[in-house]
Amino acid sequence: MSLELDEKVVRSLSVEGIDQRLLYGQGDAFLRVLEAQLFCKIVARGDKVIVEGPAEEVEKTIRVLQDLITRIKQGDYITQQYLNYAIAMVKEGSEGPAGEISTESLLTNSLRKEIKPKTVGQTKYVEAVSKNDIVFAIGPAGTGKTFLAVAMAVAELKANKVNRIVFTRPAVEAGESLGFLPGDIRAKVDPYLRPVYDALYDMLQPDKARKLLEMGVIEIAPLAFMRGRTLNDAFVVLDEAQNTTSAQMKMFLTRIGEGSKAIITGDVTQVDLDKSHQSGLITVQKILSGIKGIDFRYLTEKDVIRHFLVQKIITAYDRWEGRKKR
Repeated sequence: MSLELDEKVVRSLSVEGIDQRLLYGQGDAFLRVLEAQLFCKIVARGDKVIVEGPAEEVEKTIRVLQDLITRIKQGDYITQQYLNYAIAMVKEGSEGPAGEISTESLLTNSLRKEIKPKTVGQTKYVEAVSKNDIVFAIGPAGTGKTFLAVAMAVAELKANKVNRIVFTRPAVEAGESLGFLPGDIRAKVDPYLRPVYDALYDMLQPDKARKLLEMGVIEIAPLAFMRGRTLNDAFVVLDEAQNTTSAQMKMFLTRIGEGSKAIITGDVTQVDLDKSHQSGLITVQKILSGIKGIDFRYLTEKDVIRHFLVQKIITAYDRWEGRKKR
């Protein structure tokens, strides 16, 4: 029930049966974040949270709190990153993201931790992969494009839906080419594919991952090695696809054989190609749009799941680069 108090309202929300430590954060840190971002006064009293402030802001605060309660009931911990995400969604008019985020686990990683989507955008990305044979995941760093691609690939392998996994990436970064790097081909390629290895070792026990790599069940190779091959019954991931040319993108896509799935990830704002070449990830959106079985998923800074400051860094850079183009 709301009371008019000097153009302000007071509302209370029951938190009975909820672990208040999870809801409020350490030292009530989450409540203080809500107060700062939604301009309300929040008091935790027994099994109730009392919110006072302008009517519209109080309503938003209550919606965020209800979303956090839903998230806790789903069995998840609240993080500052998720709290900021929920606040941003509610500010845009949503009821909050918890009801739209998948609660289904993709797999359990090597540390016995369940891996599942953490944002609405990630949920739609995972759903797109389940419904389509080729999915393009386009968005900024930290949105989980590669990590979730590796998780989905490993899950399909464990379920015997594919016989092998192939991870590939164009070795074109910062103007370097493989020939300028020291060592054999493995030593030349590994620095470019390090993010894939990192994600893979997070999904599987190191000895298991090494064994699968040695057997060729999991293959990690530069994009140039894909030419002339046909990949049947495989889960294929092309990472950093913004650094492919149109010809390389076509070459990769035409390698996909029967019983295979492919995920192509990239960030079109981070193209390292020579200016004489247009990114294959940019042109492919115009060429393949509307084809059944192919889907394009676009992730944004709201889907960033790294340190909460990464989202702010991406937004700040986007704003700065936008001013430069004017």
